Amino acid sequence: MADFYSVLGVSKSATEADIKRAYRKLALQWHPDRNKTAQAAEKFKEINKAYEVIGDPKKRETYDQYGEAAFSQGAGFGGGQGPFGGGAQTGRYGPFTYTYSTSGGANPFEGVDFGGFSDPFDIFEQFFGGASPFGGRAQTRRKIYRINIDFMEAVKGVEKTVEVEGKKQTIKIPGGVDDDTRVRFGDFDILISVSPHPTFKREGYDLVVDKEISFSQAALGDVVTVPTIDGDLSLKIQPGTDSGTLIRLRGKGVHQVRGGGRGDQYVRVKINIPNNLTSRQKELLREFENESKRKKGWF
Repeated sequence: MADFYSVLGVSKSATEADIKRAYRKLALQWHPDRNKTAQAAEKFKEINKAYEVIGDPKKRETYDQYGEAAFSQGAGFGGGQGPFGGGAQTGRYGPFTYTYSTSGGANPFEGVDFGGFSDPFDIFEQFFGGASPFGGRAQTRRKIYRINIDFMEAVKGVEKTVEVEGKKQTIKIPGGVDDDTRVRFGDFDILISVSPHPTFKREGYDLVVDKEISFSQAALGDVVTVPTIDGDLSLKIQPGTDSGTLIRLRGKGVHQVRGGGRGDQYVRVKINIPNNLTSRQKELLREFENESKRKKGWF
C-alpha cells in the first residue's frame, strides 16, 4: 500500500485541518454509493485506513516513527498486536473488507476525527444506510423517517417543521444534501428525497445546464444569460463554438455538506438549427456556403 500521506494527497508537514479536508473530499469522491467504478471500493478502504492513522495525532506520531508496520497485527510493540495493544478483527460488509484493532473492549477509534463523522460507524450509517459491520453500539436500530424536499432546498439548505411521534420538531437540513442522503437528528434519522429540477442536472457537487444558442451566435460569438443557483449570469460565447461544448463556471456548483468548498457548474452549449427558414435566410446561407467554397479554392 502507498504511503498514507500519498493516499490522502497531502505532505508530511500537513496540518490536521489539511488532512481532514483532504479526507472529506476523497471520501465523498470514492465512496461506492456515488462512485460506480470498479476500483472505488478498494480506494475507499485505502482512504479510510490512511485517515484512521494520520488523522489522529498520537497514531500519526507512531506512523512517522515506525511506518505502517507499527499498525500491523503481530508487530513487536510491547508484546501486543500493534502499538496500542489488543487484537485485530476482520470481516466483510457487502463489497468491502475491513480490519480494525480493539483495546480491551474500548472503542478502538476513540479520539479519532473521521472527517466530520464521530467514528467509522457513522460513515457506514451515513454512506450505506445500514448498521455498522463493526458491532457494538452501532447495532442499535434508529428510527428512520423520509422527507421530500425540492431541488433548491437541497442545494441551499432549509428548515422544516415535522411531526415525529406526535411531537412537532424543527429540523435543519444542511445545504448540499442529495437524494437518499441520511441525516441524524437526536434519536432518529431523516432520509431525504429530492425532487428533480427542470433546468439543473446534478453530478455530485457539480451542476450541468444546457444552453441553446443560434447558429450565428455560435459562429460569431455572443454574450448570453445562463441560470445558476445564485441567479442569472452573463456568459461569453467564443466565436466558433461547437455544439456540445462544455463551459466551466468554477465554484458555481453545490455547497459541500462538510467543508467550505463548492462544486462547479458546466454549461453545455447546444446549437439550435431552425426547422423553417425564410427565403431570405436560405439565400444568405447559400451565399455563405458559396463564399466558403471560393475561399478554400484560393489555397
